[in-house]
Amino acid sequence: MGIYRHNNHEIPVLNTASLPDLIFTILFFFMLVTHIRNANVKVKYQEPAGKELTKMEKKSTINYIYIGKAVDDKGHVISNENKIQLNDELASLPEIKKYFLQEYQSMSSAQRKNMIVNIKADKDVDMGTIIDLKQSLRECNALNIFYAADIDKK
Repeated sequence: MGIYRHNNHEIPVLNTASLPDLIFTILFFFMLVTHIRNANVKVKYQEPAGKELTKMEKKSTINYIYIGKAVDDKGHVISNENKIQLNDELASLPEIKKYFLQEYQSMSSAQRKNMIVNIKADKDVDMGTIIDLKQSLRECNALNIFYAADIDKK
């Protein structure tokens, strides 16, 4: 039979000299891979210019509605008719009303007070479409309505 030796082997010390490089590499990887998801805009719009604009604070309770000409995946205008987009899908006024009624009922009372609808409409959209949309939103108790605009360069 063989002789078993009982040598105590020590675990080597972790080399911490390369740790900052490793952490930086992982951080850089996640910065490249992750991104904040926004809705895929399926309508073409050019925001009107404004003079007195304020920046919105809480963006967690904001619902975006886009109004403009429908475009395809490449960004080419499909039709000259104005379309309304809500959450990655083109929607009609009854569909928007149904969506906001469901949203309103699923929120707590604190969230209901802070619910904001941001309308990003093309500057050439007729006001009748926006008024109809506002009326539908009023019926759903979505009363905080903001309009997106660019700063007037004049």
